[in-house]
Amino acid sequence: MAVKPLPTPLRAIDVMLDAPVIPVIVLNDVAHAVPLARALVAGGIRMLEVTLRTPQALACIEAIAREVPEAVAGAGTLRSAADAQAAFNAGARFGVSPGYTSALGQACRDLQLPLLPGVATGSEIMAAMADGLTELKFFPALQAGGTAMLKAWYGPFGDIRFCPTGGVSPANAADFLALPNVACVGGSWLTPADAVAAGDWGRIEALAREASQLKRG
Repeated sequence: MAVKPLPTPLRAIDVMLDAPVIPVIVLNDVAHAVPLARALVAGGIRMLEVTLRTPQALACIEAIAREVPEAVAGAGTLRSAADAQAAFNAGARFGVSPGYTSALGQACRDLQLPLLPGVATGSEIMAAMADGLTELKFFPALQAGGTAMLKAWYGPFGDIRFCPTGGVSPANAADFLALPNVACVGGSWLTPADAVAAGDWGRIEALAREASQLKRG
């Protein structure tokens, strides 16, 4: 099957619509980065959020960007302009953050780095909208109200597209994806820590393939 080419420059909505799930990846060993990325791509998932939660994260992004051209390496847990710059320098092509500040938004605009900023309240949505952002991460999704909150937001924020992340699993992903204001979901279940540690790339490919077949509303 031919791989759909990505637009240049890449936009946040392109990241969200490429597949139903963006994997939230925590890597502790650079040696795992490339085979993990290849397994996810083989399963139909190429937008890869590598979280900046470990000392090896930037090196992992750099390795994926250099050695797996079919993947689109992104950086999660961006909290500052310095994080955005470091991620960009490592080869990240999009960023994801747990919250939002105008300083982070400006840094990503300056770098032309698409950003999915985390929001959990109406005021945070409006702050992101004021800076021109309309594709947002709903985080932590389950703890902040889940599908009920997204349904409530659809009235006043019907023009915003969300990527719910945090507590999303195979058990509830379809419920989120059925909503008209959800473009995709983020989840860590595609890359279980035990599978990564064991190098069980076949299991991860299978999980990615299942996730890539999830239907949107």
